[in-house]
Amino acid sequence: MKRMIMMLLVSATVSAPAMAASITNKDADTQVLVVVEGGSRVEVALEPGATESICPSGCFVTLPNGDRIALSGGEEVEIEGGAASIK
Repeated sequence: MKRMIMMLLVSATVSAPAMAASITNKDADTQVLVVVEGGSRVEVALEPGATESICPSGCFVTLPNGDRIALSGGEEVEIEGGAASIK
């Protein structure tokens, strides 16, 4: 019985979803972000009103205004006026 409970706990831990950061573009224009995660660099274009989930294991994001923020996952970020606010 103990072994079965332990296997269920391990299974639940392994299958738990990673927490990703959520970024929403509240501007009227498309915003292009530069995301660096695990040594990989990618540009993410966010249309007006769009929300994107990124950085499940942490990353750095360069915003359109040049600011660079570190995300660990789970944050909610809003872009307005090219600047970010983290909630």
